[in-house]
Amino acid sequence: MAAAPSSLASSHLSRLADLRRAAAVATPAVPQQLRIGCSRRRAQRVVAMAGSGKFFVGGNWKCNGTKDSISKLVSELNSATLETNVDVVVAPPFIYIDQVKNSLTGPIEVSAQNVWVGKGGAYTGEISAEQLVDIGVQWVILGHSERRHIIGEDDEFIGKKAAYALSQNVKLIACIGELLEEREAGKTFDVCFKQMKAFADSISNWADVVIAYEPVWAIGTGKVATPEQAQEVHAAVRDWLKTNVSPEVAASTRIIYGGSVNAANCAELAKKEDIDGFLVGGASLKAQDFATIVNSVTAKKVAA
Repeated sequence: MAAAPSSLASSHLSRLADLRRAAAVATPAVPQQLRIGCSRRRAQRVVAMAGSGKFFVGGNWKCNGTKDSISKLVSELNSATLETNVDVVVAPPFIYIDQVKNSLTGPIEVSAQNVWVGKGGAYTGEISAEQLVDIGVQWVILGHSERRHIIGEDDEFIGKKAAYALSQNVKLIACIGELLEEREAGKTFDVCFKQMKAFADSISNWADVVIAYEPVWAIGTGKVATPEQAQEVHAAVRDWLKTNVSPEVAASTRIIYGGSVNAANCAELAKKEDIDGFLVGGASLKAQDFATIVNSVTAKKVAA
């Protein structure tokens, strides 16, 4: 397992916010948004992107689809017009990965939704990182709230899975996020930072890591964090990386938002400085909506 980062500072490093002009951004209320105060930070001014690299959009298809419906979805994705300066990844159910890989004609990459914590063997029902590499899968989603809160995976286990996947050259979409009761209790940062620490304790090379902030109360509920709420957490996570990993990792790591992202709300979210893309659930099963979300990178360009 990768060694824990050794750059913990005895005193807090200056926050990334010190490098940006703070300004309140007023955004009209959006229907079905849950306006619950998070914590201590304020919204920041809009610039192009805080994380370096391309805008990133992932589609998590979860446990959905049949051979026929996935064939139709992939055909529609192949026909869609997508902005070229976006990294696009889709995560089908395991049994359809090969079908999707062999059918995609564009630059869309394929992710798994889970992976085993180590080398394969007598682990019924599991898929190893080596097997993902064998069929050409480049990404994996780990730490998703449904794995945490339904399957019961804890922070330490998820961190070990992340370390092993990265050791086998499988890139990582690392998910974090708080429950509704944790947000209402003002514990959003505490929860997210604890989950981040479990990843950081296991990861030594962050070059192939994308962080996905997904407030659990917004996943599949139709509720979505306001752009200001999402920006607040993203900026705090980036500051945490700066203090607890390194300023370089904080500056380069893409932090994406997930939680009822759709074609209607993606542009306003994309304008926020620390939102470097999206992890999309239900809307990723609709090719036209998913294309709109991918192309929301143009809103970030306009805002810059």
